[in-house]
Amino acid sequence: MLTRGTIDITGRLTDASNLTLLASCTLDGVELECVYKPIRGERPLWDFPDGTLAHREVAARRIAEYAGWDCVPLTIMRSGPYGAGMVQRWIDQPEDGAELVDLVPEDDVPSGWLPVLRAVDVSGSDIAVVHADDPKLKVLAGFDVVVNNADRKGSHILLTGDGRVLGVDHGLCFHVDDKLRTILWGWAGTPLPDAVLEGVHRLAKGMSADLRTEMHDYMTIGEVDALAKRIDLLEMYPIYPMPPRGRTPIPWPPL
Repeated sequence: MLTRGTIDITGRLTDASNLTLLASCTLDGVELECVYKPIRGERPLWDFPDGTLAHREVAARRIAEYAGWDCVPLTIMRSGPYGAGMVQRWIDQPEDGAELVDLVPEDDVPSGWLPVLRAVDVSGSDIAVVHADDPKLKVLAGFDVVVNNADRKGSHILLTGDGRVLGVDHGLCFHVDDKLRTILWGWAGTPLPDAVLEGVHRLAKGMSADLRTEMHDYMTIGEVDALAKRIDLLEMYPIYPMPPRGRTPIPWPPL
C-alpha cells in the first residue's frame, strides 16, 4: 500500500523543521495513514548535504530491519504529490498519553526511571529530565548509537498501544563525525543488552556483504565506511558510550 497506493494529503505537522505532511495511501479501496516528507521540502543544513534527509530516514529503517530491531516504522522512498520523498506508516498513540521521557522534580525521580540532565524551571525549582529504564527503549538507544542519531528528542519516541517502542524522524543520522545527540543517556557506560548485541552482530556480517552495497544507495562512501566502523567498534567494546565533553550531547529542545 505504501509503495503503490495513491497518496492524498490530509494535513501538515506545523511544528516540524522540514515539510512533514499527513497523508493516506489508498490501494484497491483500502486506506493506510502515513507521513510524507518530500525532498523538495527539506531545509538546508550546514552539516548535512542538501536533499539527503529522506534517504537517511529510509536507511535508518533498513538498519533496524536488518538488525532485527522492531524500533522504526515501515519507511520507503517513493514519488508523491510533491515529488520524491520519504513515506512512513503513521503510528497511532494510545489515548492514555503514556510517556517514556518526562520532566520531574529533581528530588522525586520515580522508581524505574533514569535521570539524564538537571535544570531549573521558570519558577526556579530544580527539575530533572528522566526516561524509563525499559528494555525496548534500550534497543532504541543502541540503534541510535549505530546510526549516529543527532536528534533523538523525547517527542521522537513513540509508545504504541501494543507495547512497542518506536523511534521516528531519522533524517539527521549517519554523519561521518560523532554527532550522537540523544535524550537516552541513562545507560551510558553500561553493557549493551543481548537484544542489541545480537543485532550488532547481524549488522557486522551484513556490512561485509549485501548490506554495505545497499547502504551505498542512501549515503556517501565515507558515511558507509563510518557506519561500518561504528558497528565494528560496538562489537569490540559492547557498551553504551559516555556523553561527549567537547559539544552538547542533548538535542534542542530535548522533549
